[in-house]
Amino acid sequence: FLRRESSPKSEVINDFNLEVANLFRILQRHYVAFLEMMKFQVTSRPDFERLCKTRSDTLTDLEKAAKFLYLQRTSFGGRVSGQSFGVAVGRPGRFDITKLGPILEELHTRLSGVVIECLCYDEFIRRYDSKTTLFYIDPPYFYGENDYIKGKFLLSINDVQQIRKTFSAFKMTEVSTKYTVSSKGSKDVKELLISNF
Repeated sequence: FLRRESSPKSEVINDFNLEVANLFRILQRHYVAFLEMMKFQVTSRPDFERLCKTRSDTLTDLEKAAKFLYLQRTSFGGRVSGQSFGVAVGRPGRFDITKLGPILEELHTRLSGVVIECLCYDEFIRRYDSKTTLFYIDPPYFYGENDYIKGKFLLSINDVQQIRKTFSAFKMTEVSTKYTVSSKGSKDVKELLISNF
C-alpha cells in the first residue's frame, strides 16, 4: 500500500487493530496537530514504561495515536504486545521526530482520499467485494502464529495437496461432508479440519 507508485480511483485500508486505524485517521485528518504534539518527545525508558501502563481508553484520539507511534518506534522489533524498550549500544535513540517528520508527512499525503476501516476481515471482504476489486491480504505469517494467536483455532477447508502442504505444521483430520450449493444437487466431498491442538 505504502509503496504503490500509482493510485487507483478508490482505495480502502482495513486493520482490525483500533490503534492502527486511529493512527492512520489522525495522520489523515489532524497531521499538523499530531506533529506539534510529538515535537519535543525524546527516547526515554521512563516515558516508554509510563506509556505502556497508560490505558488507551483514558486518552484522546490524538494522545492514543501518539502513544501507539511512540511505543512502536521505541520498542524492540516494533511488537504490538509484550513490548520491551529497544536500545542498543552505539545506536541513536529510536524516536527522532526530525527523521520521523518527513516520513509522517509522506504518509499523510499518501492517505489523502483513502477510506480507513476497522472491520473483521470477513465483513470487510463482503462489504468491498466486486468484480473490479483487488484485495491485498496480509494475514499472520506462517510459523509466526505464536506472535498472533494465543488461543486455539479450527479451520475447515477443501482437501487438496496444496492445502496439506501449506498447513503441514498443524494437525489435520479428514472429514466427509456434502456441498449443497450447486444447482445439480448435493455432492459428497472430503474436507480437512486443521487445528493447532
